[in-house]
Amino acid sequence: MGVKIAVLAAASVLSFVQGRAQPDGGYAEPGGTSTVGLTATAVLALDAAGAQVPAAARAYLTAHETGLTPTELELATMAEAVSGGASPALLASLRALERPAGAIGPALNSTIWGMLALRQAGQAVAASTVAYLEKAQSRNGGFGWATGGRPDNDDTAAAVEALASAGVRGSVVTRALAFLSARETKDGGFELQPGAGSNVQSTAWSIQAFLAAGARPPAAAFRYLARMTRADGSLRYSARYVTTPLWVSAQALPALSRKAFPLR
Repeated sequence: MGVKIAVLAAASVLSFVQGRAQPDGGYAEPGGTSTVGLTATAVLALDAAGAQVPAAARAYLTAHETGLTPTELELATMAEAVSGGASPALLASLRALERPAGAIGPALNSTIWGMLALRQAGQAVAASTVAYLEKAQSRNGGFGWATGGRPDNDDTAAAVEALASAGVRGSVVTRALAFLSARETKDGGFELQPGAGSNVQSTAWSIQAFLAAGARPPAAAFRYLARMTRADGSLRYSARYVTTPLWVSAQALPALSRKAFPLR
């Protein structure tokens, strides 16, 4: 039953994401304008769901490769990689973020996304980067946005995907999954921090982490995502709030499609 619910939810969410394409080729929130981050996230969602990525979306990304934040650059690299290949210029900019100690960009979060971007583009990740991420794991098994920062559900889940993409197995992954399991709530969703309450994005990230590690995600998590579906096909952020429907829906679609990053 859980699989059938997820398939039905994925179909409606896919329709919503496809409908957010703009005349300039990018993707935008209702009433908003196209951005590289939203467009890249939408492209990854479309590819994860097995839908064709419009040529106009790729053209938008290749036309907006400069002036990006590290995370935008990494997202764009991933999106270009699944829609025809990352451009040499974008890959060079990504490589320029690598630091001798192993970090990619200014934060642990940018290192995680940098690893995912490199692997999505078929590039090797330096051993020093893998070691840097492993060393950043907190005693409770989680990972934070920055080294030494408070661990959270989403960065931990993304770290599992990054480590798995680099071939890491063993205790670092199992400890991270245990951290995530402790964030599952009674409604089947996952929360960013204890006491915050379930939300769609944290739930989707957790599902992807389990998939990346070769573990079975909780069936209740898929049911939670399906319950958050709105009449227009988008997903609520949580039972209480509706916000940034494209960002929330596009981030959840890979999980509903049972796909982890990097997409294959």
